[in-house]
Amino acid sequence: MNLHSEMAAAAAESARIVGGVRSDQLSAGTPCNDWDTRELLNHIILWTAYSAERRARDEQVPDELMNKDFVAEPGYAADYAAQLDKAVAAWSDPAAWQRNLNVMGTPTPAADVAALLIAEMVLHGWDAAKASGQRYTARDDVAAAVLTAVEANAELFRKYQGFADAVPVPASASALDRALAASGRDPAWTPIGRHSGP
Repeated sequence: MNLHSEMAAAAAESARIVGGVRSDQLSAGTPCNDWDTRELLNHIILWTAYSAERRARDEQVPDELMNKDFVAEPGYAADYAAQLDKAVAAWSDPAAWQRNLNVMGTPTPAADVAALLIAEMVLHGWDAAKASGQRYTARDDVAAAVLTAVEANAELFRKYQGFADAVPVPASASALDRALAASGRDPAWTPIGRHSGP
């Protein structure tokens, strides 16, 4: 399935959120318990922009980017937005969705890889939004695609500590909240660790 429109929308929201993080928020906690906001942003920039572009061409991320502190660069948010544009453009060719990619030595459908890239954009975009006090929004089709990708991979990711245990949510929860919960995120998370509601 070609999810290029969903990828473009998720990328635009990710760029907006990263661009809205203030410099005084970089040491703040995030829903990713092991990362502060700076570490989260560096992860987002590396994997949803630089790696995403290379994935479309079945290339690996250069070693020099793996531990780079992108956030230390002046204008990092604008650079991220520009790199995201390159990533989305790299996936604009329908042929990019039709082949297999090498994922740790295993041929994997490109569409499955792309779906996980979109999930990465949305889940970590939401993390960054929560950490910095911004409102995260996802189109219905984007949220549905992320929910599908998360549900298909959640148990495998949990096996390798990529996701925490699922969080219970009401049956009436939105697709985005269900995706967040299935990935081990509490949709009610707040920066000080308290949950909303009674």
